[in-house]
Amino acid sequence: MSNHLPHPNHDRGLEFDLSTMISRRSLGMFLGAGGAAAALAACTPGGSGTTASTSTSAATESASATASAASTTATPTAGPTLTRAIAECGMEIPQETAGPYPGDGSNGPNVLAASGVVRQDITSSFGTGSASAEGVPLTFTLTLLDNANGCVPLAGAAVYAWHCDRDGRYSMYDSGLANENYLRGVQEADASGQVTFTSIFPGAYPGRWPHIHFEVFESMSNATAAGQVLAVSQIALTKAACDDVYATPGYEDSIANVKRTTLQSDNVFGDDGGIYQLATMTGSASAGYTAGLNVTI
Repeated sequence: MSNHLPHPNHDRGLEFDLSTMISRRSLGMFLGAGGAAAALAACTPGGSGTTASTSTSAATESASATASAASTTATPTAGPTLTRAIAECGMEIPQETAGPYPGDGSNGPNVLAASGVVRQDITSSFGTGSASAEGVPLTFTLTLLDNANGCVPLAGAAVYAWHCDRDGRYSMYDSGLANENYLRGVQEADASGQVTFTSIFPGAYPGRWPHIHFEVFESMSNATAAGQVLAVSQIALTKAACDDVYATPGYEDSIANVKRTTLQSDNVFGDDGGIYQLATMTGSASAGYTAGLNVTI
């Protein structure tokens, strides 16, 4: 088991600061509490429950007005999940670092060039790898929306997602895992702009709040060729879900690690508390969790 220390690549650096500081903060001031509440209300496919929610009448009125204004962008066949995602569109997903363990060829190995990387279930290694990641089941869905074109679904776009195992280790990088590639995979967005991955709940390692990395590509061919990236960001998992999962066997180290970091002190989510990257989550440690996040690009 490796003990991860905060990695310098986890800091955004000047390029991210300059490109996101003005848009994220000025839009945040403009949208106010209503915009923040709408962003936090990102829904999971087919689900309506959350582990925690906060609302005010002002936020509700703002969200309703936004939904009414955006209703013309929804297609007649759009389901409740997609319609709500479109109504809450407007704030682009914050751009974040891919971290030191991307596995996309930018820092060492490149899983995107491997046959078998396109898959929904990412719990096991493929190709020459044979290991499987153990842990509480987690299914997470991203809804991709095109902000420049009225928040229509980004059908046909591709997402590469990856995260650590329950011990805080990354396949392809950590000791003993150089030949494994579990918890990494690519999916193509459907007509609703959605991609879904079946995985396990990641552990918490020192210096970071529990999270999932992802990159969005214009197309599947761009993803598998490690082409131009439209967005690089991370999903923040809720404290309630983390506390529940980390109380189960196998996540012992995560209990202490998650207590040392908060969303506000995390060096990726800390500038805004992860408000635009905090997943909506339902489930339990015994039954497994689902997570959902709207990703506006």
